[in-house]
Order: sequence, then structure tokens, then C-alpha cells
Amino acid sequence: MDGIILINKDKNLTSRDVVNLVSKKLGIKKVGHAGTLDPIATGLMVIGINKGTKIMELLTMDTKEYIATVKMGIETDTLDITGNIKNENNNFKIEKEELEKTVKSFKKEYLQTVPYFSAVKIKGKRLYEYAREKEEIELPKRMVKIYDIELLDYDNKNQEFTFRTLVSKGTYIRSLIKDIGDSLNIPCTMKNLIRTKSGKFKLEDSNKIDNNYKIIRIKEALDIKTIKVEGELLKKVENGNIINLDSKEDLVLLINKDNQELAIYKNVKNNQFKSFKVF
Repeated sequence: MDGIILINKDKNLTSRDVVNLVSKKLGIKKVGHAGTLDPIATGLMVIGINKGTKIMELLTMDTKEYIATVKMGIETDTLDITGNIKNENNNFKIEKEELEKTVKSFKKEYLQTVPYFSAVKIKGKRLYEYAREKEEIELPKRMVKIYDIELLDYDNKNQEFTFRTLVSKGTYIRSLIKDIGDSLNIPCTMKNLIRTKSGKFKLEDSNKIDNNYKIIRIKEALDIKTIKVEGELLKKVENGNIINLDSKEDLVLLINKDNQELAIYKNVKNNQFKSFKVF
């Protein structure tokens, strides 16, 4: 039992909770995930099991899609609705057209500040540890790209709006919401978040945590060239030797005649390939 499982995470579960539940349900110890979701968030998590844990870093997940709901008029220390209110202002008025224009203006590449309550490490310590200890520290910034963003709904009565966005890996939606609020001069915080896509993987193809899981094979999960090896070449691969292949790819997945995944090899120079991941 090796490969990838797509899980639809429920609210109030941590990403570690999901890993533990999958591990217990399947009775296996080697379980990992690609891309953390906060407890408040729901939606798609990509889980690796057994040999599938070895390819987490290789999965093509440079883009992620989310649907976020925003509460206007308040900003919290965590930048989501679970935090303590640090800024509040309900004395504002905004038309849907202006909101839509501002949201669309974030379809760009920009330097984003990492949230105070996050797992990013600074000087060997997680940012949320600094936050909990109320220790001041300069928050790091990251270049992120918002590939697409659109307003889906504006509830003027309840001062909420919902948008869909496709973003680069490492983008914090909580920070994006804060930045949209700053641009509107209205404090904003994240009320709800659903991850709908992670790379080529989609939420509609995922499984609920209690359901039976569909396992995606390693060769189906990866977007790299597959090469079948036999004879002397097969023996070299099984021994982890450097091999020569007529390929210009950076990485290749090698399989045997029974379509079993053997290893991922890396092109080091002049079509010489070296063992990178062994299954």
C-alpha cells in the first residue's frame, strides 16, 4: 500500500490530526502530508503513505486554490476569526464595485508579510511561539504571486465577502485578506477558508476522513517521465548504480516490466543519471 491519498479535511482538525487519523485507519506508520491547513480551514490535503511519503517534495503543487470568506470591520492578532480583536471599525461604507475592483487589484506578484501566528522559524523558534510569549520580532516577508482572484459574493448587511483565488506556494490567505483590508482602509479578518486545489489535485476527487480511500499510485501522482528498465540496466538500478539514459529530463521515474516503481533518478551531467529516491 504505497502512494497518495486526497483527504477533505474537516474544521477544527490540525494537519497532524489528519495524518494521525489516516495512520490509525490504515494501520500504517509512514504517513506524511504536503501543505499544512490551519484548524479553521477545510478542504484538500495531499497525504503520502509508505513509499508515497518519499515524493512529497516532488509533487507539482506550486499553485493552490482557495475560497475564503472575510469578516469586515475587525482585525485579530491571528488574522482569523479565532483570534483576539486588536482593531475594530464598523463605521464604513463600501459599494460592491469598489470592493470588486480592490480585490481584482491583487492579481499580481508582491512582497507579503508572514503572519505572526505561523510556523515559520526565525532564529530556531516558531513565529507563533514569539506571538504567544508576546515577544516582538520583525516579521519576514516573502514574494508571492496571486495568479487569479475574483469576488464571489458581497453580503453588505453582515459586512462579509467571499472570494476565490489561485496563488503561489507559500502564500498566506490570512495575510492576503489583511492586505486587501489595508487597501480598503477597513480592518478585515478571515472567517472561513476552503482549499479547493493543490497543483493538479482537486477537492472533488478527495475522500472524507472516515470513508474508504482511493490510493493514487506514485507514477500517477508524479509529473515526470517514466522509463521502463530491463536486463543489465535493471540490475544497475537495483544496485543503485549511476546509469546512462537517452533523456534530457532532470528527473525520471524508473519502473520494471511489471510497472512497479523502482526509483527516481536525477540527471547529473551528460545524460548520466544518479539515484535520487529509491522505492
